Amino acid sequence: MAPERLSPHSIGQTVKRYAALAGYKAAEFGGHSLRAGFATSAAEKGASIFRIMDVTRHRSVETVRGYVRRAEEFTDHAGEGLL
Repeated sequence: MAPERLSPHSIGQTVKRYAALAGYKAAEFGGHSLRAGFATSAAEKGASIFRIMDVTRHRSVETVRGYVRRAEEFTDHAGEGLL
């Protein structure tokens, strides 16, 4: 018998289970956490938004832009070096 494909629900349940095992509040995590975390981490490492979209399968640049905004907040910041 072939294994079943992962569903969005099963991915979310797996993330919640491992978050709880790690001592976090499971309700604060889900499958979306993986997607958002990947987009942010990839942006922090310098990946282009279009390469990120290739992996996450986002169709909207604006949606992905929301995820990577945190990674870019202090990149080329006008106040860099003032402190």
